Amino acid sequence: STLPAVAEELLREIKKAFQETSQVPDDLLLGLNFIFGPSAVPALDLVDQRSVTRLRSPSGRILYQVLGSSGKLYTCYSSCHFCTCPAFGFSVLQKSESLLCKHILAVYLSQALGACQELAVSEEQLSNILLAEEEDEG
Repeated sequence: STLPAVAEELLREIKKAFQETSQVPDDLLLGLNFIFGPSAVPALDLVDQRSVTRLRSPSGRILYQVLGSSGKLYTCYSSCHFCTCPAFGFSVLQKSESLLCKHILAVYLSQALGACQELAVSEEQLSNILLAEEEDEG
């Protein structure tokens, strides 16, 4: 699944503006709020708190972990727009009320703003993270 073109374009514009001026103009912040609704401000807060960590294994596999405002760590997969948080399952998948949860939006924003923490992990560590998520869901 992919984001609507307008959302993709907005994230590109945010990245471009930030690279040029080290800030995000108000009109783009308003656009973010318009497209992503109630997820926008909490996602920006998560980015400000540097809550997004990009995990990379030696094989090049990447996943993201976001420390949520509740203190729980959520695993996000940007390649397929998926998060392990309850809000994603309910608001995005079941109700189709939102495009994304605040955690996935924080991943996209932290990519655009260069605000991801970076962490190299072994293949085994990555597997353990993925298996732990599967057990939580089961």
